[in-house]
Amino acid sequence: MNVIEAKGLRFKYRRSQKYALGGIDLKVKKGEFLGIVGPSGSGKSTLCLTFNGIIPHSIKGEFEGEVVVTDPTTEEKYSTRETPVPKLSTIVGLVLQNPESQIFNMTVEEEVAFALENLGLPREEILRRIEWALRIAGLEDKREEFPPSLSGGEQQRLAIAAILAMKPQVLVLDEPTTQLDPAGRKSVLEMISKLNADEGITVIMVDHNTSFLFRRADRIVAIHEGKIVMEGTPRKLVSRAEELKEIGVKIPAGIELYNELSRANPETQVLTLDEILYE
Repeated sequence: MNVIEAKGLRFKYRRSQKYALGGIDLKVKKGEFLGIVGPSGSGKSTLCLTFNGIIPHSIKGEFEGEVVVTDPTTEEKYSTRETPVPKLSTIVGLVLQNPESQIFNMTVEEEVAFALENLGLPREEILRRIEWALRIAGLEDKREEFPPSLSGGEQQRLAIAAILAMKPQVLVLDEPTTQLDPAGRKSVLEMISKLNADEGITVIMVDHNTSFLFRRADRIVAIHEGKIVMEGTPRKLVSRAEELKEIGVKIPAGIELYNELSRANPETQVLTLDEILYE
């Protein structure tokens, strides 16, 4: 089942002379981990904003084509052009680059409860979801803390927990670790992996640091100037690393080393590709 399908998707921001998305056709399968890569300004973030209807409902511009979201539970399909953002957000959760832009309550528990209360859920269900989301995020002992006092990694995990509490089937993450230190990045990436592997949540993730995506994603899509220019499994894209570099995608050092060694001596490999990608 495809949980998201974009057909002929084009979008141009108001007062812009250039299309940010210039004709995107993309299908995302249920349970898939999809990585999105590309240089700054290529349209990655714009694409993410179309998945739960923020574009075209909240951010206006010239919108062409369509994005269809399928609820895996009911198999009902929703056009993002016709369906309001609050409804789409219960299926597709979006986590932005800066957690501070999504956190505004006085305690960790209140932050997770906020959207649930707006959904009008019964109190017992709200409490159950808070417990579950905080456990997944590893924040059970932080529930009474003031969110700005948390570390960067904890704040990002809180932002994810607040989205998870709404029980979305798809989690879209736009550069979720850019502002984090190595420890914070590690904790967030581990959480994302577990959500996909253990909870079965479909993950769509944009990241300039592509090492994690090459190790973890089922498929990677490369975007350049608003168009998909390359897609395939990480293993397939390893052989096209030079093409990715040419459009401004950062290639993991291990993959560059692997390709250099393979070119220098194709009959004798010091490291296998599996060792490069997964170790």
